Amino acid sequence: MIAVRGPIGCIGRRLRRWSPRSGVSAASATPASSPATVSRILRRLGLNRLAALDPAEPVRRYEREHPGELIHVDIKKLGRFNHVGHRITGDRRGQSNSRGVGWEYVHVCIDDASRVAYVEIKKSERKASAIAFLKAAVVYYAKLGVRVQRVMTDNGACYKSRAFGRACKRLGLKHIRTRPYTPKTNGKAERFIQTALREWAYAKAYHRSDHRGAEFPLWLHRYNWHRPHGSIGAKPPISRLGLTGNNLLRLHS
Repeated sequence: MIAVRGPIGCIGRRLRRWSPRSGVSAASATPASSPATVSRILRRLGLNRLAALDPAEPVRRYEREHPGELIHVDIKKLGRFNHVGHRITGDRRGQSNSRGVGWEYVHVCIDDASRVAYVEIKKSERKASAIAFLKAAVVYYAKLGVRVQRVMTDNGACYKSRAFGRACKRLGLKHIRTRPYTPKTNGKAERFIQTALREWAYAKAYHRSDHRGAEFPLWLHRYNWHRPHGSIGAKPPISRLGLTGNNLLRLHS
């Protein structure tokens, strides 16, 4: 048997690996087939990369047992605007009038065990802003009686900086970074961001981004204290902290 090398051989190996599911014959990879034709077929089937042939990794859901064992931190970039945007109106005419208004950055922190969230809207995503936010988050959870032990982030430049690493050490935190190109590892932060976008940022027509920002503390309070959370038995996140009646009254006021 003569081994087929080069592009045709590579395509043949791909098709042989996937042929039980695709029904594509390995004969398509014979020298009689044009590389361009086979490549076009693979693109149409979504198999033009070897990674597409690997089985999907199973979803690994996990939850820390105690609040503070792990917090997830992430940043969402949102555009500023000075009139109602096309996401609400569906009309892109006049969108150039908002160009140059700039960006704002929603720094997000969510506790793995309780889902209690802390968020700040900042003007930057640089390391100084990320460090200041982390310090404020640790203080916020401490007021709720939670001592933070670990922080998980993605591989953004601000989180990879030495300054952020030093800040984690000073705060007594173990810094865990996700594997590159695997945002699902930090899934709780990702899901919280999607919930916030759906229920706050794009939920109604804000005339200016300042109005949107002013609305956020009200939404976040409802999320932490009143909104049922599907992953924790339809209870609000604050219920998982085991606060006493006096503390509940003091913190809720």
